[in-house]
Amino acid sequence: MSDILIVDDERDIRELVADILEDEGYPTRMAGNSDDCMAAINTEPPALLILDIWLKDSRMDGIDILKSVKRDNPDVPVVIISGHGNIEIAVAAIKQGAYDFIEKPFNIDQLLVVIRRAMEASRLRRENSALRHRDTSVADMIGTSVAFRGLLSNLDKVTKSNGRVMLTGPAGSGKEIAARYVHAHSNRANAPFVTVNCASIEPERMEEVLFGRESPERGVESGLLEQAHGGVVYFDEVADMPIVTQSKILRVLVDQQFQRVGGNDKVRVDLRVISSTTKNLEEEIRAERFRQELFHRLNVVPIAVPSLEERREDIPELAAHFIQVCNANQGLPLRPLSDEAIALMQTMVWPGNVRQLKNLVERVLILGEGTGPIEAHELPSDEDKKAEEGRVVLSGALATLPLREAREAFEREYLLTQINRFSGNISRTASFVGMERSALHRKLKSLGVVTSSKSGARVAHVDEQTAEAAE
Repeated sequence: MSDILIVDDERDIRELVADILEDEGYPTRMAGNSDDCMAAINTEPPALLILDIWLKDSRMDGIDILKSVKRDNPDVPVVIISGHGNIEIAVAAIKQGAYDFIEKPFNIDQLLVVIRRAMEASRLRRENSALRHRDTSVADMIGTSVAFRGLLSNLDKVTKSNGRVMLTGPAGSGKEIAARYVHAHSNRANAPFVTVNCASIEPERMEEVLFGRESPERGVESGLLEQAHGGVVYFDEVADMPIVTQSKILRVLVDQQFQRVGGNDKVRVDLRVISSTTKNLEEEIRAERFRQELFHRLNVVPIAVPSLEERREDIPELAAHFIQVCNANQGLPLRPLSDEAIALMQTMVWPGNVRQLKNLVERVLILGEGTGPIEAHELPSDEDKKAEEGRVVLSGALATLPLREAREAFEREYLLTQINRFSGNISRTASFVGMERSALHRKLKSLGVVTSSKSGARVAHVDEQTAEAAE
């Protein structure tokens, strides 16, 4: 948007205004009726619209055009001009979203002052919108594990389409980052990415937040769907959306339009929808908490985001990345990780997944001293808080077992932990634990430890029947 569109049914007026503005360095376009005006806007939205209220021999008057522009191009400021101006028309125009109102015959200096202010307001609005919706999380898509590469492959397949995507996975696994990755690599990358946190919005305010509001007192207020026009709307924890709102969202997906709360005009939107949930939506449907029709509309391309447990090989790279982020954003020391710290982190339980890992790294950097490597003893070790902190602690029941049984239980637990740490890679596990590959295979078999595929990665578990037979 770089020029000014002047719309007036009097040729002399629009040419006069165009000459004045071009002398000031503003490129202009002109239109003499509503059809030419709308065609010009649809071809390329202007930076500013100067609009006559009364347009002879036109299908739409200035107020109608103003409503249409504010609906489809809300960032374009509109300055209304009229030779029949009165306070009622001025108030009506401002309520519909006009930037200002000038009467004919107008003072040229006054016109230029209003236009300069409107152009500056438009520039600031676009910059603020770009900053608000700027994608800053794409770099967080980090990893080389089999599970991560499988996720990335699936995401890459949907970036160039407009298909609706449903991301599933445990809390903290990076579903929003995955959604932002799709947006950043799509043909909508320069358009807004708007997040709707369905779990945090009060149910009674959900429709106003999504659809916006119109009222005589406050005029037109756009909602999140309108702000996402042309880009992506991301429904985070979509299962928590109120059932009544689900019906209206379903209608939006079908019609690509809606009405603001308190309004009568249809607002047309072009949206790509990405959703995420930690819940089983099919169970939510059976419990009548989620509409089946909406599920089918949103679940066009289901993609599972793996837990951190399924991608333990990525922990060193992720932790190093978070150390760099904490250094850049907070000035915390840029400390490397010792081999012992890495090994311990790869054996921890991570119920909070990648988010928990990020928080742990930040906590260690804040509480730690010096700039040397992060050592294993700096990581959480309180047994009473092992579930919260993420530390693996062997069961106290081992103390009640005879030595042979305790040793087998320990070996089973230890090898399970190590093989899962290396995503089922027997060669890497054997190298780390100091055993020949064939010897490790025999040991795993004797302990009843088997590997299987999960989310594209190999993970280990205990075959109870084999374990009992071995004992």
